[in-house]
Amino acid sequence: MRQILINIPFLFFTIFSFAQQTGSPLLAADAMAQQKWVDSVYASFTLKEKIGQLYMVQVMSNQDLATKNKIVQLIKDHHIGGIIYSNGGPYRQAKLNNELQAASKIPLLIGMDAEWGLSMRLDSTYAFPWNMTLGAIKDNRLVEQTGRQIGEHCKRLGVHFNFAPDVDINTNPKNPIIGNRSFGEDRDNVTVKALAFMKGMQSAGVLANAKHFPGHGDTDQDSHKTLPSISFNEKRIDSIELYPYKILTKEGLSSVMVAHLNVPSLETREGYPSSLSKNIVTNILKERLGFQGLIFTDALTMKGAADFDETGAIDLAAFMAGNDVMLMSEDVEQGVSKIMEAYNSGQITEDRLAHSVKKILMAKYKVGLQDYSPIALHDLSNDLNRIKDDALNEVLFENAITVVKNDNNLLPLKDLETKSIAYVKFGDDDGMPFYNELKKYGKVHIIEADNLFELIARLKPYNTVIIGFHRSNDNPWKAFELSQQDQVWIDEIAKTNTVILDAFVKPYALSDLKSIENISGIIVSYQNSEVAQQKSAQLIFGAIDAKGQLPVSIQPYFKRGEGIEFNNIKRLGYSIPECVGMSTAKLNRIDSIAQIAVDSMMTPGAQILVARKGKVVYSKNFGKHTYKGKEEVASDDIYDLASLTKILATLPLVMELEEQGVISLNTTLSEILPEYKNSNKANITIKSMLSHYARLRPWEPFYYRTLDSLTKHPSADYYRRERSDEFNVEVAKDLFLRTDYQDSIPEIIKDSELLSSLRYRYSDFPYYILKKFIEYHYDRTLEQLTQSHFYEPLGANNTMYNPYHKISSKKIVPTEVDDYYRFQEVHGYVHDMGAAMQNGIGGHAGVFSNANDVAKMMQMYLQKGFYGGRQFLKPETIDKFNTCYYCHRGVRRGIGFDKPQLGEEGPTCGCVSKSSFGHSGFTGTYTWADPEEEIVYVFLANRTYPTAGQNLLLRKNIRTEIQRLIYEAIVD
Repeated sequence: MRQILINIPFLFFTIFSFAQQTGSPLLAADAMAQQKWVDSVYASFTLKEKIGQLYMVQVMSNQDLATKNKIVQLIKDHHIGGIIYSNGGPYRQAKLNNELQAASKIPLLIGMDAEWGLSMRLDSTYAFPWNMTLGAIKDNRLVEQTGRQIGEHCKRLGVHFNFAPDVDINTNPKNPIIGNRSFGEDRDNVTVKALAFMKGMQSAGVLANAKHFPGHGDTDQDSHKTLPSISFNEKRIDSIELYPYKILTKEGLSSVMVAHLNVPSLETREGYPSSLSKNIVTNILKERLGFQGLIFTDALTMKGAADFDETGAIDLAAFMAGNDVMLMSEDVEQGVSKIMEAYNSGQITEDRLAHSVKKILMAKYKVGLQDYSPIALHDLSNDLNRIKDDALNEVLFENAITVVKNDNNLLPLKDLETKSIAYVKFGDDDGMPFYNELKKYGKVHIIEADNLFELIARLKPYNTVIIGFHRSNDNPWKAFELSQQDQVWIDEIAKTNTVILDAFVKPYALSDLKSIENISGIIVSYQNSEVAQQKSAQLIFGAIDAKGQLPVSIQPYFKRGEGIEFNNIKRLGYSIPECVGMSTAKLNRIDSIAQIAVDSMMTPGAQILVARKGKVVYSKNFGKHTYKGKEEVASDDIYDLASLTKILATLPLVMELEEQGVISLNTTLSEILPEYKNSNKANITIKSMLSHYARLRPWEPFYYRTLDSLTKHPSADYYRRERSDEFNVEVAKDLFLRTDYQDSIPEIIKDSELLSSLRYRYSDFPYYILKKFIEYHYDRTLEQLTQSHFYEPLGANNTMYNPYHKISSKKIVPTEVDDYYRFQEVHGYVHDMGAAMQNGIGGHAGVFSNANDVAKMMQMYLQKGFYGGRQFLKPETIDKFNTCYYCHRGVRRGIGFDKPQLGEEGPTCGCVSKSSFGHSGFTGTYTWADPEEEIVYVFLANRTYPTAGQNLLLRKNIRTEIQRLIYEAIVD
């Protein structure tokens, strides 16, 4: 016991000395065990094995067998300490890594340039945005989370050192190597971003590497082709370029890469690379800055660095300068030989060699190589392509995209009914994700032309032009500049149109603009990735906030730090489920039910959409327009909504009139339509009939009265095959009803008998009645009113009555092969016979739309009448109509809205809140909104094709089973 007590101070002294000697960045939590392992391994090494540890050799996982064998030989014969991977795919890398580790006596330290993470997807080059993009983000917690998740990627792939972050302060727009790899031009912004990134990555157990010391940001020369020079004096370099290293060193930075640069103010030898300079590596980095982590050379094969007369001499020079790891040596065998010679001659001392080798071993211990196990290949793809990475990527771009000019608050675009929008693409890369996202918000047309004169002419009908400048996102070094033609064309378009310019490149590209005076809005989106394009379109239409700030200046127009902020205007955005507290995996279970419905011939096809918290997180299409057809369902195809028309056309107009005091819920039919004064319906109130509690008959087969009594085909007394003034109601293709018959329908309804008892009974009659009143009040058709009051301002441009004469029939899903009335395929004409007899414009049926547009209306309701910066309806109005006034009498309905069941059976899965509301339609349509969970659900189908037959969608509870899965997918 006495001996133990005597040894305790010695042990503490040993640990303290060890920490002081090696530096805290590489010190493991179990320092004593680490020291023991390091000392033991070092003592077991031969001289050659010690020197071999200093080398990290480049390996490409897609290389041929012969090259791989050479690497294995280097491991066995020269005992190299590590590998740096480049090129190839992650799966190949993991497999090769296991083979190379198996060949090594001491596990290899694995490094990689994974500055933006890893991805195994064929359509995704990088998992996360480039540093320039991150530099635009104000919330540094997001940058830290990025570092963390990149660290997790690396660790899963067996990478111990990620050569990131790049802490170069990029003050030169023409820098060909740094540019997008830098967080920006401001030392403080670069430092705080780099620190956040470093902390995040190292918290995942992967060691960070700050590069390129002493600073590679201000040069226009390519270090892969020449030896760039940094001409600043020592004072400037100390205050700017070295600043991030000073801060990161104090915060536990694990390693530094020394740049391939010539810095005359720090190294007097002409044309001498910084990585070979003892003054730069030892005197400045190690002694003045006190850095005690690992020091890597940049690639020793770079132009200029290898200009030594004798092979291997550069390796010795790099080691003598103070570097610990020789990265990508031109000739490992010769390098090892030169260092051995220097050791044997006394030029290199044992202490100097032990200093570096033990630091390398400490790093190996810290990353767990004392207990090495091979990389598990199973599920590697899923682990490197996680949903949470996609979610973070979206959030990063949402926070980065920067608005730098916004004349007259043009952005976000409002008052869509006044906007005619064109999209013009510039640049040599794809802009379709941007265009497709823009189209979700309104009518946007691509305009192209071979010459400027023609382009200007084609843009004349448009009052808003969105120009997207798209250049390759393949890597950060791709060309980004505007061509001379681009500059001229953009300038000329801006002189004649209101222009929004969106640059999907690094900000410097905008410096080439001839002028920005006539450009009303300018957005910097930084990259041309699919996510960047989608999020930028959402920002333009106000679905997301504008938050970003420029990380660099755009001379002569904008300064670093500029960025115009604005809040979103509550238009639907588009995201992934995890961003709104839902599970992608659970939502994807919808796919199987939808496919069963199609395969079992319950419906030829369907559109299904789910939104939560203002974000569409599931939007998929299934099947085809018809069972035997070839036309697959697309997102912009439109369906006959049937009775969804009630809540998407008539009801909002009724709500407006109630707000204006024109009517109230207690207004009777005799008060709004004089002809009802002496009818049996005179005292029926709007509240009771829209609650389906007014003794009204469910429906009337009006068409049946117009059929020939013998043939049961349309009677010649009522129909013609050609239009005329007397026969002007188009009920189907080449079939025109007698014009005056429209007056007969209201009379039939007015004179119809009431049900014998007051009970809940669903009826179409209220919507025939209200249609007549609304059109009489405004002296406009229901079609005109819905378009001007709601659909156009909402950007619901796929929503319309009578689409057959407005859009291509290929975009309209047919509803039935009619063998009882019109005797033809009903395609583009309303399916409901009564609505068809009203020229296709019914209050109860007739509207066509797609799922995306239906969701806009439902989201407007969910947001208490607010959408796209406009208050369409008052919150109290929404609440008033979304109330079940007769629940106590067994009537579940609200005013117009359907509500959840009161008992066992009903229109929902039984898992929705009591405040939820929606409606269903005869053709297979269904939509539901839940304020408590902020969910909108849309299901569109044509289950009536080719014949209505048995409603298997309803009988098999397809729509409500999907609704149940939606609620089961909520995880927050």
